Amino acid sequence: MIRHCVFIRFRPEVSEAEKATIFAEISALKERLSGFLAIHVGANISPEAGMDKGYAEGFIVDFADAEARDAYLGDPEHQKTGRKIVAATDGGVQGVFVYDLEIPD
Repeated sequence: MIRHCVFIRFRPEVSEAEKATIFAEISALKERLSGFLAIHVGANISPEAGMDKGYAEGFIVDFADAEARDAYLGDPEHQKTGRKIVAATDGGVQGVFVYDLEIPD
């Protein structure tokens, strides 16, 4: 399994409605993409002040395998939403932190 972690540093003026739309678009991909197992969306709730480096919100997607993750990355709807995410962040692509983990069976 691949756990795809995406942490976002939104610009302060980005509304909660815009964030919700972005997260809903990512979540909707689960219905169409094979191997997209689960998605978790939310704000950082860690008590360790400052450790998030401003990446205060994000999502985690679990994929069956690397092929499913790669299909998601290449999906046109994912790419469209990815462009929205980058446009909404503080610093463009620098406002997005992506980290993938391989989870052993």
